[in-house]
Amino acid sequence: VLGLALAGFGVAPLFCLEPVWVAAAAATVLAARALARRRVRVTVLVAEANLLLCLFVFGLAIVVEAISRHLLGAPLRALLPEGTGLASLLLTAVLAAVLANLVNNLPATLLLLSVLGPHPAAGTVLAVLLGVNLGPNATYLGSLATLLWRRVLAGVGATPRWREFHRLGLYTVPLTLFASVVALWASLAVLPGP
Repeated sequence: VLGLALAGFGVAPLFCLEPVWVAAAAATVLAARALARRRVRVTVLVAEANLLLCLFVFGLAIVVEAISRHLLGAPLRALLPEGTGLASLLLTAVLAAVLANLVNNLPATLLLLSVLGPHPAAGTVLAVLLGVNLGPNATYLGSLATLLWRRVLAGVGATPRWREFHRLGLYTVPLTLFASVVALWASLAVLPGP
């Protein structure tokens, strides 16, 4: 199911399907299989779906759009560079990483994509994605995935210490972000554009 879902994410755009439909289909297949084998009850599936978190994420998208239009959009547009040279890509990735650590990577992604407009350069979007995916590893609150994993780990009594998490993040994030952006810049320089 995971392999089909991953393939579906690649094929869905060819049929003008949003990724949410691929994810929903995969989740439905997994849930139906677990229910058929009596490995889980419907009440457990509903509880694990965490409908409050889903509602929070939906509300977050609305709030971020409002903030982008009325508060942070103009300052971020002024800070984001126009080109796709190495310095521009590095600045874009660093701004995305800082923003993700301040407000979490999900709202940072929504905010930056809103600010970039409908047709940003592919290199700029990729630099933003590097920033909001690698950058948040510097803090606990930087990534929605980290918050979710922390919840799972706490459930089994294995909560990592925040000081160690931040120390490791401060060592690894700058290096991985820099190396990834340099690799992005090099690939953009070598590969032909659209």
